[in-house]
Amino acid sequence: MAWQPNRWSLVGFLWVAFALNYVDRQMVYSMFPALRAELGIGAERLGLIGSVFLWVYTLSMPIAGRLADRGRREWLILASLVLWSAATLGGGLSQSEGAFIGWRAAMGVTEALYFPAALALIASYYPMETRSRALGIHQSAQFIGVMVGGWYGGWCADHVGWRQAFVVAGAVGIVYSLVLWRVFLRLTPVAASATAAQAGRLSDLVRSPGYVMLCLTFAAFCAMQWIYWAWFPTFLYERHHLSMTDSGWNATVFLQGSAMVGILISAALADRLAARWPKARIYVVTASVVLCAPFAYLTFSAETLPLARLFSGLFGLFAGSLAANVFAAAYDVIGAGNRGLAGGVLNTMGGLSSAAMIYLAGIWKETVGFPVMMMWMMIVAITIAGATMLTAARQRMPGR
Repeated sequence: MAWQPNRWSLVGFLWVAFALNYVDRQMVYSMFPALRAELGIGAERLGLIGSVFLWVYTLSMPIAGRLADRGRREWLILASLVLWSAATLGGGLSQSEGAFIGWRAAMGVTEALYFPAALALIASYYPMETRSRALGIHQSAQFIGVMVGGWYGGWCADHVGWRQAFVVAGAVGIVYSLVLWRVFLRLTPVAASATAAQAGRLSDLVRSPGYVMLCLTFAAFCAMQWIYWAWFPTFLYERHHLSMTDSGWNATVFLQGSAMVGILISAALADRLAARWPKARIYVVTASVVLCAPFAYLTFSAETLPLARLFSGLFGLFAGSLAANVFAAAYDVIGAGNRGLAGGVLNTMGGLSSAAMIYLAGIWKETVGFPVMMMWMMIVAITIAGATMLTAARQRMPGR
């Protein structure tokens, strides 16, 4: 009898695809010194290279979410993997700064197709009682991808050249698309993609105050998180005079490793709490923001490398708690027919704030400085999270 993927093996195969997604997008941030030397550009232009992907990615996300609600999610996922891998190859073969930025933009469009479709597909297989664990396991791939991409990009820039990193990563993605294609061919249609008749409307999202506040909370969190992911390697490189390999490793292993622990603990906890208290996931998300925000400020204020490692690890622990539950919390407060769109819009809010802060951090790093930036972002994030918690107390739960 031919092998048939079950729902947990499906999460496993999608986990690998999502990890590759983040390796491809993240490795560039550990290469900033090499790109600066080869292209002769300053911090502001490096910030643009880092943020153009996110601008395009996030603006494409609502359309990708609606496609996920109306089409075959599994084939949208497969097309995304093939196309973003081709764009990664193109980045490695670029001969000019303009071409490189163009391929980063193309990667943004093609990677946007993956996320809403994957989340909606997983959510349709898992009931409320196990949804945080399933989505949390899938979300953990981003932290592994960031950690591997941070090390891999720095190592390649130091030893074999940044171009080779993109070529190899793109080739791996194309090969893996063949594996995923075979999985989808054998996938039973138990949780087929939502049809056009089942798909909801954008106005349904706007009318949910809990969902709107979750979007704002996620945006405030992502602004902090992506300064870590984009600029922490350069911060360590400049302050502690590490190599690109060492700065990429130190900037990711403690942060992402602790995030994995946070995901595993909080996902199981939130599923258990949600079985008794319908609003538990929203409260877990808001508490995670309140707890992680101070460590964003402390990390970039630390005078020694061990302290920076410690504080980044504590930030990652609570960041993992948010990552495991934020999309499951959104699905608790919206209808099932809007899962693709809800995931896309939520990710758009996070992406827009992330892209803006990556770019602004490049402009302000020499004048304002990272500690002051993080202090204000901490204040904003805690304030919004508190408002979301109060809003959740009056939120009805139609999505369960």
